[in-house]
Amino acid sequence: QVQLVESGGGLVQAGGSLRLSCAASGLTFSSYAMGWFRQAPGKEREFVAALSGSGRITYYVDSMKGRFTISRDNAKNSVYLQMNSLKPEDTAVFYCAADLTMSTSLSWDYWGQGTQVTVSS
Repeated sequence: QVQLVESGGGLVQAGGSLRLSCAASGLTFSSYAMGWFRQAPGKEREFVAALSGSGRITYYVDSMKGRFTISRDNAKNSVYLQMNSLKPEDTAVFYCAADLTMSTSLSWDYWGQGTQVTVSS
């Protein structure tokens, strides 16, 4: 079955950086768009970034453009989220997701279990 496993979360000071990874198995990875979402305490899950199966098409939520970079390595069946200049309001559980089509909605076929990112002020 399809599995998405996130890693790389942790505690970081404001202004710091983290790189999240998501390892995928059980699917033809290069055929799937991959996305990152996050859910802050008491808030709904929200879209962060996504990229196409080839990696040539990317999309970011406006508020994260310039700070976050999504990338993928199809040879390693992995997708990454480089997060720079982190702010306390970035504190959330970050999830990766996979779907045959890219979307900013939550209607992705497969989800990981999430990794916690905590940014201290």
